[in-house]
Amino acid sequence: MRLASFNVENLFNRPKAMSLESWSEGRPILAKYAQLNQLLGEVKYTPAIKNRMIKLLTELGLKKSDTGPYVILRRNRGALLKRTKNGQLEIIAEGRVDWVGSLELREESIDEQSMRNTARVIRDVKADILAVVEADNRPVLEQFNSAILSAIGGNPYRHVMVIDGNDERGIDVGLMTRAKFPIGGMHSHVDDHLANGQPLFCRDCPEYLVSTPTGSSILVLVCHFKSKGYGSVESNDRRRKHEAQRVAAIYKQRISEGIKFIAVLGDLNDTPDSNPLEALIRSTTLKDIFLHPAFDNGGYPGTYKLSNESNKIDYLLLSPALYLKVQKGGVIRKGVWPGTKPVRWEVYEELVKPVDAASDHAAIWADIDI
Repeated sequence: MRLASFNVENLFNRPKAMSLESWSEGRPILAKYAQLNQLLGEVKYTPAIKNRMIKLLTELGLKKSDTGPYVILRRNRGALLKRTKNGQLEIIAEGRVDWVGSLELREESIDEQSMRNTARVIRDVKADILAVVEADNRPVLEQFNSAILSAIGGNPYRHVMVIDGNDERGIDVGLMTRAKFPIGGMHSHVDDHLANGQPLFCRDCPEYLVSTPTGSSILVLVCHFKSKGYGSVESNDRRRKHEAQRVAAIYKQRISEGIKFIAVLGDLNDTPDSNPLEALIRSTTLKDIFLHPAFDNGGYPGTYKLSNESNKIDYLLLSPALYLKVQKGGVIRKGVWPGTKPVRWEVYEELVKPVDAASDHAAIWADIDI
């Protein structure tokens, strides 16, 4: 059985602010979007909140229209604001209950070549069970599976599952499995909450119980922790720490229930030695596939961008019983831009410029005999 994880970085659509030339350009836009969204959700709009809203709306290009270059303000019912004749913005709602609508990131279609390279990675990883990070939703993942994967000579998966998570951009995690590896029980943690009432997981940590042809079962937990992107470093670290602690607790609970074969897969957005991941990486019995003697890292310690040690953020963590069954494992970087000085690894011939990359993330896999 081959188990794998791959962050596909959205298949068909992606926020325009995340597709700029550099992260330094997109990050401030996403930060302002997040702050404005938070303010719009306040029960009462104080004068200070209103002033801050107006400033953010203006900076996001929404002063003259509800459609900006990167953000859309949807107003379905009620009155949030008015634009005066002299070109000024005025917040007229007194709180969130006064209007119905949302603030959304504008999306653009993913380049066709990059999407096909994403399919090539999935084709070449040849996984029986594949954790997919940053799937748009189940219909999109199924469409990609049946149409795009087939078009480049891949073998479509029989079972495709995505549970909607908490990310307002629709960035979810899912699972694809072969016909002989049906998905049985499913358990979402989308409704787990912190003490302050906020959702604990930025996306979700769904549990999937997958059957194997030999009659065994493997419990797969698919994760995508809070990024180091917009928001303060302290807040982001704290959020990842909560996520890691909760996944560790889920894992320990399932072990205590007698489940032997457990895998925690996905993008944890931090390094193995980081404080936020301590509860999961160093305080459980889970084993990182990168540490297995039969694992080949391809000459690089990381999984993201140039795969330096500081870029080790994608994981395939296995319970001890599962780790003992590993035969071999590896990394597929053929869809990741390899740099230019020097070129670090071989890529698909269709990947001729950074925009053609399947993803900034490599796919990781392990062959396990159960």
